[in-house]
Parts: sequence; structure tokens; C-alpha cells
Amino acid sequence: MNRQADPGKQLLAASGTTFAGVLLGVSGTVTVLQGIAALAGDDVYGRIGSYVFEFTLTDWGVVHLIVGALLLVTGVGLLGGKEWARVTGLVLAVLSIVEQFMFLPYAPVWSVLLIALDVFIIWSLATYRPA
Repeated sequence: MNRQADPGKQLLAASGTTFAGVLLGVSGTVTVLQGIAALAGDDVYGRIGSYVFEFTLTDWGVVHLIVGALLLVTGVGLLGGKEWARVTGLVLAVLSIVEQFMFLPYAPVWSVLLIALDVFIIWSLATYRPA
């Protein structure tokens, strides 16, 4: 039995991958901006009390810059059709969720927004089945 790919499913898969690439780019850009804001000083983020994941804002700034840059490069690679970008995007989106969860006390609204974007990225990349 010869199975041929359904053109509609292929279009949906390609659209999902493009969507994930754009979201990785957006998530990376916002994460880089969070890193810059954290490095800019304590005036941007309010002081919090004792917290389990206690890092300085400088530490968070460096982490956000690194993860954001990786997300951005992976998004560009995914939009360029690079094979490595799909798996890398999945791994980085999971890493970004963990990072944003740990950053919740500093910026709860942005963190929740980025967690939601990362969930959509994971869904889009996980459902894509290249021919």
C-alpha cells in the first residue's frame, strides 16, 4: 500500500514550523530585552524577599542574554529550513520554560507570557513531520 503525503497536512506542518520559527525569534528577542533590563540595574525589577532560586539580577541578565540569543539564532535557522533547528528549538523552548518559571517573582506577567509562547513552540515543532 502506497501512502502519499496529504498536501493539506504538509501545508499545515510547514505553517506550524514557520509559526514556531517566528515564535522562537519573538521569544528570543523578548528574553534578550529582559536580560538587558536585568543588567541595567535594580530599578527595573522590584526587590523580592527570600526565594528558592536566589540569583542576582546580574546573573539573571547574563542567563537571559545567552538563552535569548540562542533562541533567536535557532528561530532564524528554523525559518531557513535547517535540520538542526527543530531539535534545538524543542530543547531551548523547554529550557526557556524552566528559566522563565524561575524568573517568575521578578517579572510575573512577562514570564507567564513567554511560558505560553514556549508551549506553542513545543507544540508546533513536535507536530511537524518532515517528508
